[in-house]
Amino acid sequence: MRIDVFTIFPAIFDSPLREGLLGKAIEGGILEVLVHDIRDFGRGKHRQVDDAPFGGGAGMVMKPEPVFEAVTSSLGYGLDELERLREEVEVVMLTPRGERLDQRKVADMAALPHLALICGRYEGIDERVLEHLCTSALSVGDYVLSGGEFAALVLIDAVARLLPGVVGNRESLEEESFSGGMLEYPQYTRPAEYLGWRVPEVLLSGDHGAVERWRREAARAYTERVRPDLLGSESAGGSGKEKN
Repeated sequence: MRIDVFTIFPAIFDSPLREGLLGKAIEGGILEVLVHDIRDFGRGKHRQVDDAPFGGGAGMVMKPEPVFEAVTSSLGYGLDELERLREEVEVVMLTPRGERLDQRKVADMAALPHLALICGRYEGIDERVLEHLCTSALSVGDYVLSGGEFAALVLIDAVARLLPGVVGNRESLEEESFSGGMLEYPQYTRPAEYLGWRVPEVLLSGDHGAVERWRREAARAYTERVRPDLLGSESAGGSGKEKN
């Protein structure tokens, strides 16, 4: 799978893409992530990528020209080939106005061969980018971030974990939070007792049937207490609102 990221702060991605499962997926050739600097397509000697919003208001807005040109040029399309680009590549804007990201959407993204992620900054990106370049818009949480880079990393990590060969034990993916409409059951490991707090006895019993029943009941009880909105849904996931 290939993911192209478009940002004005490419260095943000340096360390996360080298570490953990992401680093292994990239090193192993399962995932290819290319990070492009939108400022390379900025205007003037200062490579300007933003300007004041029409109609007034606080802050600055990212200009359309550098974004359109960064994406089309980097992906090998002309500005007159936007329709073909949108047919062949899923171009995603990370924005608080986007569809809320959940595990179902992550699975859909993981099945695609090519993603392009546009990371906004300031007060947002000129609306023409969303209307005529992007195929979708996603948000990763009902909170404000300083930029779309962090949202893009969340999406990349979530997608990468579902690619064959990234997670060693595929069965573990089926038991994770959101995969079955509930949060995951509590986990324990050695020692069986710490500071007087004991692990539930059923987990030490060796009775696999009893363990499975306990886990189902514990998952449901925890979900009902923490995220009752998930009960009854087939799948759910983190929500989205970042400052892009």
